[in-house]
Amino acid sequence: MNLFFWFAYLVGFKPWDSGRPPPELVEYVEGPSRLPPGRALDLGCGTGTNVVYMARNGWEVTGVDVVGRAVSQARRKVAAAGVSARLVRGDVTRLSELGVDGGHRLILDLGCFHTLPEGRREAYAQGVTRVAESGAVLLLFGFAPGAARAAGVTELELRERFADGWELEDATHGTDRVETWWYRLRRR
Repeated sequence: MNLFFWFAYLVGFKPWDSGRPPPELVEYVEGPSRLPPGRALDLGCGTGTNVVYMARNGWEVTGVDVVGRAVSQARRKVAAAGVSARLVRGDVTRLSELGVDGGHRLILDLGCFHTLPEGRREAYAQGVTRVAESGAVLLLFGFAPGAARAAGVTELELRERFADGWELEDATHGTDRVETWWYRLRRR
C-alpha cells in the first residue's frame, strides 16, 4: 500500500483529500461534543488539511504520514496557514520510534488503519493506546473489508484490538458510495 500512496501523491491523485475537515472531526473541535483543546494526533495526515484545521482551533497537533511528498505538502500548508504543528514522516505503527509521546486528547485516523497489513495492526493499537491520555477520543474512518480494494476494518476487530483500555462508543455507516464506517473509541 505504501507504494500506491507514494505514487498517488507523485501524480496528484488524492481523492481522499477534500480540502476540508470531515463533520465527524468538526463535532469534537467546534460542535456540541467539543473537547477542550489539548494535544491532537493525526495518523496518516496526508497533506495536512486536518492538521491545519485543528491547529487553527487551538490544538497542539502532530501529524504522521509515511509518504514524504505528503508530509512536504503538509508542511507548506501549515506554513501558508500561519499555524504551528509538528509533522513527522514515518510509520504510524512505530510511534515511539518517531518520538511521538503521550498526552493526546484527540486522535484522528482518516483512512489509515484500514490500509495496514494484518501483521502491523497490533503495533498500531499498542502505540495509539500508549500516546492517548485518559478520556481521549479516537476517531477512525475506514472501509469495510473488500470495499475499494482495502484490507478494511470491522467493528469486531476494533473491539478486540482496543479491548485493553478503550471503549468503542459508536460505529456509524459513512455516506460515501462505497462501504465506509466512522468509529469513535474512548480511552478509559
